[in-house]
Amino acid sequence: MEYIEIIEEIPFIPDVIHPVQVSGSKPFIEANTTSVSLQELSKEHLIPVYATTNEPLISHTDFINAVKEIIDDVYQMEQVLEPNIRISHEVLGRIPEAKNKKPTELHPWEITKYNQRMMFVVDIPSITSNIDGETLSLTVGGIRNYADDNLYGRNVGNQKFKIFAGFKVKVCSNLTVWADSVYPDVKVSEIGQLKYAVRNLLENYNHTYHLHHLNKLTQYSISEQQFAQIIGRCRMYQHLPNNIKKNIPPILFGDTQMSAVVRDYYKDASFCKDANGNINLWKLFNLFTGSNKSSYIDSFLDRSVNAFNIVEKVRYGLEGKNECWYLN
Repeated sequence: MEYIEIIEEIPFIPDVIHPVQVSGSKPFIEANTTSVSLQELSKEHLIPVYATTNEPLISHTDFINAVKEIIDDVYQMEQVLEPNIRISHEVLGRIPEAKNKKPTELHPWEITKYNQRMMFVVDIPSITSNIDGETLSLTVGGIRNYADDNLYGRNVGNQKFKIFAGFKVKVCSNLTVWADSVYPDVKVSEIGQLKYAVRNLLENYNHTYHLHHLNKLTQYSISEQQFAQIIGRCRMYQHLPNNIKKNIPPILFGDTQMSAVVRDYYKDASFCKDANGNINLWKLFNLFTGSNKSSYIDSFLDRSVNAFNIVEKVRYGLEGKNECWYLN
């Protein structure tokens, strides 16, 4: 008798691919920047070197990965999304074989590039709060500008980074930071020192205390006349004599940003004035942080901190704690 072996066919079940959750779909900064993935940044962008030694700098990719590693460790019980990255100031080159070609004749593989400036954020959406009806989530990020490093010096020196923690307003992706949550001038020579700085920032950042101060802004409002006074004084500050200016808290926002603040005072869907022209300080703060999206990467963080400082000075003035030149 002939035996026939019967083999049961096992159905093919494809692997389930879970989509990567990136930190926010809306840009947290817009001016002169483009979005880029971490994969593209690591695969297609050159790493600058010190001219005299040919030693590589800490790359944008290594910077992002170092921050993400520390975030995953410090917030290991939380949901941590993938980084949202923006770049600007592209530096182009070409391979030697293409040196005589016209720019229009170059193939993609013959072009080399990197971007001088890079900024990224990593959202932690499991840590949230609500202020005046708007949802905020914890976010951590960093800024790098290769132009800050002396690539042509005789000695390999420290490299400069900016790191920060704060909250991002969900409806508009406005970043809210203050001086206690920013390290604006981190100088390191190797990646281990950079990780130490990031850990130190996150372990010392009290996000509950930060939220407490943000919430206090909802308790104070200004009239249309007071708003006009503040805007006028902000524009006047840049032209004050130095002997007067030195005694006044600085305003780092230029005319472009102030025009956006005025426009959104009337038109912003979430943070505009009420029917009587009044606006609370939380909304005023968001008008400033919203206008900051038109800043370049290198000035973005300083203006972010400055926005909170100015609105806090206005709050002090309303409380009668200190005289506020912008308000009175």
